[in-house]
Amino acid sequence: MWACDDTPNRLPILGERDAVTREVDGKTVIDTVYNTIPDFAFINQKGDTVTQKDVAGKIYITDFFFTSCPTICPVMKRQMIKVYDKIKGNPDVMILSHSIDPEHDTPAVLNQYAQDLGVEGTQWEFLTGPKEKIYDIGQGSYLVTAKEDGTAEGGYIHSGAFVLIDKDRRVRGMYDGTTDEGAKKLMNDIDVLLAEYK
Repeated sequence: MWACDDTPNRLPILGERDAVTREVDGKTVIDTVYNTIPDFAFINQKGDTVTQKDVAGKIYITDFFFTSCPTICPVMKRQMIKVYDKIKGNPDVMILSHSIDPEHDTPAVLNQYAQDLGVEGTQWEFLTGPKEKIYDIGQGSYLVTAKEDGTAEGGYIHSGAFVLIDKDRRVRGMYDGTTDEGAKKLMNDIDVLLAEYK
């Protein structure tokens, strides 16, 4: 299930992979094909649609949260602000934060939340959309937990992970978004990943 590229100064490729057999110059070769983040469409804090086209040619960080979260979300956002401050103004890097409570977290609520964090522009998008699509992309593609759970404090269970995605829409790293160490490792790995494309 997990893949790894041991080339020095390269991050591993995480997630499912498939072996594909094909013919090249009369010889049978086996290629490894890594699963990628599928096409998506969510609504941001300004009410605009954000799709995979908005992150084309960029690396990005994603996470899952909800604005009324009473537990780890405030800590995660304090850590993500450090990441945002590092990447701010770099056209090759974005952040996509997905709300797992779309009934409450309307674009207007997300816009106020972004303003309260001091986020401007479109480099850090706060996304909402159909609950099942958010949960599916979280658990199926980004390899994180994101779901409604009436027994959990705040009514939802979600991972505290920050997930790093490359320009080919592959998961390249997962970080504890609740710790300074996790945020620092992510910021270092952003530089490592950007260097792969130079």
